[in-house]
Amino acid sequence: MNYDRPPGLPIVDAMTPAVLVLTGPVTREEVARLGEDVRALLRAGAGGGRDPVVVCDVAGLGPPGLGTVELLARLQLAARRSGGRICLRSPAPALLTFLNLVGLTFDVEIEIEGEGQPEEREPALCVEEAVEPGDPAV
Repeated sequence: MNYDRPPGLPIVDAMTPAVLVLTGPVTREEVARLGEDVRALLRAGAGGGRDPVVVCDVAGLGPPGLGTVELLARLQLAARRSGGRICLRSPAPALLTFLNLVGLTFDVEIEIEGEGQPEEREPALCVEEAVEPGDPAV
């Protein structure tokens, strides 16, 4: 992974919920470490409230494959076992299509644009991305 940070520390911005930036390709060893990062963020109170969430920025993961699916499934499992969930930020349409093809659904962060300046925009929201049977692939 290409992080500009000391090893072992997740990339987190100052906003709530916590943001974990994922870049690829991801090795099997990194999958386990990232799962622990998600658990640590949730233990530290990421996302707060009744529905703790860690936002995973997936824009840098590259083309989707089974390794990406495994990573995201394991991160979601780690989050759920810690009482939270993950939400995907900036997923490529191909990644969402691939996840849907293998039967996985994730919350996806969307921004609601306001009419004012960027600081007046509504906060990003997480919505569940689901596919109905018979929907065409994107």
